[in-house]
Amino acid sequence: METRELTVVAGSFVGFQLLFKLVSPRLSTVITPGYERLPATKLTEWNSRLVSTVHALIVGLFCLYILWFDDAVNANPVWGDPSLVKLNVAITCGYLLYDLVLLACNWSTMGDGFFVCHHLAALYAYGYVLTRGVLPYFANFRLISELSTPFVNQRWFFESLKYPRSHRLVVLNGMAMAVVFFLVRTAVMPSYWASVFATFGTEEFERLGRGAQVAWITSCIALDILNMIWMYKIGRGCYKVMTGRGGRKPKDGAETEATSGGKHVNNHAD
Repeated sequence: METRELTVVAGSFVGFQLLFKLVSPRLSTVITPGYERLPATKLTEWNSRLVSTVHALIVGLFCLYILWFDDAVNANPVWGDPSLVKLNVAITCGYLLYDLVLLACNWSTMGDGFFVCHHLAALYAYGYVLTRGVLPYFANFRLISELSTPFVNQRWFFESLKYPRSHRLVVLNGMAMAVVFFLVRTAVMPSYWASVFATFGTEEFERLGRGAQVAWITSCIALDILNMIWMYKIGRGCYKVMTGRGGRKPKDGAETEATSGGKHVNNHAD
């Protein structure tokens, strides 16, 4: 890994820590009066989700720029010039490390072994991009899924502030969440896997080596299975709201069906 990428990873880690500890509490207090009335455990997750939203917007929009304008990556998806993609992946790796530390420090209220495994697997897969500069197109394509995260987090913000599910903003956000989640995580699957299969048997694919091939394919299969499960839950929740069957208040402390059902939900680093 080059010095530039290491610097970006470390800088992102520190930056997200500062955003969590200093910026989010002050900004949230000004924007949302109800923030200060939340219990301590929810304040922690609130700040965590605000950081998650900021990370998702930075990385997701950067992904779109690369997809539209980085000709070198699009021309050679396996070995194209990875400079911009490595920069974006380094930001995500810094975020993942920050989130692992946050989970460890708040394990009793936010700890979830699933997310630890998710983060470690993502760091392992993205490590190939940072150290060897391989698969830049596919790594970038995966990170586009971050664009659905702000809507998932916003749903949690509304619930924490006790907005009724029938509230116009809640309904609009829920519908937007379902549409965007479908577009960036589910609808793109055929195109993504067509590009993956097109590399099989090529010289570029063989140059990857068995380790990179296995890390790439297995992580993608696992993530897409999760995305389909989450899409089903989001679609079911959206249907209940649209048909007037979603007015029942969930049990205290439970996540809604439109999220993945864990204690700490951050749909990132795909």
